Amino acid sequence: MSALSDALTSEKVPLRTKLAFGAGDVGPAVATAIMSFFLLYFFTDVARLPPALAGVILLVTKIWDAINDPLIGLLSDRVNTRWGRRRPWFLFGALPFGLAFFLLFQVPQLGEGGKFIYYLVVSLLLDTMFTVVNVPYTALTPELSRDYDERTSLNSYRFAFSIAGGLIAAVAHPIIVDAVAAGSDVQTGYAVSALIWAVVCTVPFFFAFWGTYERHTPEEAKALPFMESVKWTFRNRAFRYVTGIYLLSWLVVQTVSTLIVYYLTYWLRRPEITPLVLLGVQGSAMVWLFIWSAVSRRLGKREVYLIGMTAWIITSLALFIVQPGWPTWSIIALAALAGIGVAVAYLVPWAMLPDVIELDELETGCRREGAFYGLFVLLQKLGLALGLFTVGQVLSLTGYITPPAGASTPIEQPESALLAIRVMMGPAAALVLAAGMALVMRFPINRASHERTLRELARRGHAQTI
Repeated sequence: MSALSDALTSEKVPLRTKLAFGAGDVGPAVATAIMSFFLLYFFTDVARLPPALAGVILLVTKIWDAINDPLIGLLSDRVNTRWGRRRPWFLFGALPFGLAFFLLFQVPQLGEGGKFIYYLVVSLLLDTMFTVVNVPYTALTPELSRDYDERTSLNSYRFAFSIAGGLIAAVAHPIIVDAVAAGSDVQTGYAVSALIWAVVCTVPFFFAFWGTYERHTPEEAKALPFMESVKWTFRNRAFRYVTGIYLLSWLVVQTVSTLIVYYLTYWLRRPEITPLVLLGVQGSAMVWLFIWSAVSRRLGKREVYLIGMTAWIITSLALFIVQPGWPTWSIIALAALAGIGVAVAYLVPWAMLPDVIELDELETGCRREGAFYGLFVLLQKLGLALGLFTVGQVLSLTGYITPPAGASTPIEQPESALLAIRVMMGPAAALVLAAGMALVMRFPINRASHERTLRELARRGHAQTI
């Protein structure tokens, strides 16, 4: 192997850069966590929108998402500023992103139709700004290292920040809401909490801008025309597999996240343990991120995914049989077991994607991180939207009752709605996870094939160093 190829396959990233890169995922993680766990509940039980109408808002937003995610990704491949191609997007998009998040959790004094329009407009704005900051940020990953294992390490740092941010937000949000609501009302509680998290969503992007770098410029990597780029992206067989893997696992993450509050509130009748359960899931996932990162160096990404998803499938099936009288410790233990699989769902697909991008560079001669990451972030938000939309529609179809104004305790939901919540948490989630495992077993890139790709790129003269 040539010296240049050795450099490519052993690129180490400074700790400062790993920390700064990781900090960049705090804002998206906080927003995603609160929307995953509480947005549909906020729509139905705080803003008092019918579940089906809330689902329509999410569906329309994702139609717009299908346009703006790939578009921003491709644009970030083409812009040229003194700060680079990616970093200016999250530098200047951070403040509008935080503002849009704050507006989403306000309750305007309007009728049902007026609220529908308000939340639709704000959701479209937030979705756009999420894309502006998150697609270019995630597209930095291949810029920082081409080392097969170092990328897993990078994503471990990224998702450690991500899960820690999501964990703190998910646990602290209901505590803040309840504390403020005790002296006012739940709508004010959500408004105050949203203001706090809007600031948290904004500030870390400035650290990410300061501590990261870009090594590829538009002059160094030619760009394909828009439609040609989309065509080549989907022609890549490895990309089709990794997108399927990610979409399936992320769909379960979002669906289960959305259902946890309903499951604890209406099935177990113990909404007060919500922070503890979320701490069990997210805390376990954060610890297991680093365990899986180390294990993947020995076993490989594919094997780590299979082990983690097996643990999650066992948990899903157990959640279906849990009864309201079970002790709290058993529920938290199941949450911690689920965190083993959640960590894998975060880590492995994102660690696979940079390897796919190098294979694409070998086939097309182009560096197109933005195009790939734009589509990947689209899948992340599509998973969130599909989870929320599916839950909203199923709850509506099974007779879910919107609580009346001023209800101080959880109302009784019909057995059909309770069964639907348990099925979506249990057997349905397990089936989707099993489908993702089937795709992982056919994923065509491993450590050896990735190193062959890098050697061929070096031979062709496409290799670039920091």
